[in-house]
Amino acid sequence: MSTTSIEPRPSDASMAAAAVPAMHEAQKVGFRHNYRQRRMVTDVIVHAFLAVMAIIWMIPIVWVLAESFNKDTAPYQPTFFPREYTLDNYVKLFTDRSVMNFPKMFMNTFIIACFTCVISVLFVLMVAYVMSRMRFRLRRTFMSVVLILGMFPGIMAVSAIYFILKALGLTSGGMTILALILVYSAASGAGFYVMKGYMDTIPTSLDEAAILDGCTRTQVFYKIILPICKPMIVYQAIVSFLGPWLDFVMAKVIARTQSDYTVSLGLWLMLEKEYIANWYARFAAGAVLVSIPIAILFILMQRFYEDSMSGAVKG
Repeated sequence: MSTTSIEPRPSDASMAAAAVPAMHEAQKVGFRHNYRQRRMVTDVIVHAFLAVMAIIWMIPIVWVLAESFNKDTAPYQPTFFPREYTLDNYVKLFTDRSVMNFPKMFMNTFIIACFTCVISVLFVLMVAYVMSRMRFRLRRTFMSVVLILGMFPGIMAVSAIYFILKALGLTSGGMTILALILVYSAASGAGFYVMKGYMDTIPTSLDEAAILDGCTRTQVFYKIILPICKPMIVYQAIVSFLGPWLDFVMAKVIARTQSDYTVSLGLWLMLEKEYIANWYARFAAGAVLVSIPIAILFILMQRFYEDSMSGAVKG
């Protein structure tokens, strides 16, 4: 008589216990799949939005660049892009001086911006170093007063500045360039807050180690602090250069004759009703030329942005 073995049937509890890990694994796979899909959709939307914004941002730049080569100098065109292109706008901008001397305006602005940049950087560095590293009476009071004064727009002082310069004889006789340099750089030391905040992050142990090695305060400043502050020096140099290079209000108030005009005043003059018909395309060419020194400054300075103070602390 043969006997047959009967395999035990798994109970419902054991089947349920075995199904739980499988369900968890399926949920994890589904979650990862849904996460990838959501991430992909989000990336597509973000990149599409950035692409549209980039196109919108580039349209005025492309238009100005194309208009600077337009053969038709009229301000109103039937098409977005010019129908005929020429280099005459750039050539006449520097050769035709019967109405305005654009090369002299360009050189005036360049001289003012360069001197202002150097003076402002020196002022800001010195004031920021004193405020960051030294302690003296009325230090906090001085910082508070500067902060409060910085809340008022500079245009409030335009009339007072003009009459002070006029009393000193700096508004005529070829002294306008000196007057603008003084105006742009005189109060630059008051903008020390950003530089001071960066200097506050530099460990004071560097100063102490340098002083123990025999350095004076001046040597600590230009041998220790300045090399570490290169990124902020670049920032301050760019800001100090762009201020006078792009300013219109102060230059308009102080510069009374066309021989003392800056490029911003020259571009404004090109859009006057008696000149706009023949100078509109040259205005676009001048706008392109104004942007070139700014682009060169950024290119020359960009390598300092990634400078850091790694390895600077003395062991």
